[in-house]
Amino acid sequence: MKHIINIYLSKGDEYYVAEGVDLPVVTQGKTLDELVKNIKEAIELHLEGESLTDFGIAPNPSVLMNFELPSQIHAYAQGFIRPRRDKNP
Repeated sequence: MKHIINIYLSKGDEYYVAEGVDLPVVTQGKTLDELVKNIKEAIELHLEGESLTDFGIAPNPSVLMNFELPSQIHAYAQGFIRPRRDKNP
């Protein structure tokens, strides 16, 4: 039995999008707060009147949301990583 329901989050052009990994649910929101509210509602509606065991989910599961970072992360511009300076130019 799974104790965690996995959700995949990504950022579209205008909305954040949440897609269920363990359940066939998809929703969106303008903000992350709105997205969290919408995914909770989508999961509740999907499981309403259903037996969790039919989905292989334990009672009172946690929801884990994984957020995909953009492929172009500019660490240097953000100051997280300092460029290496060779002692011998």
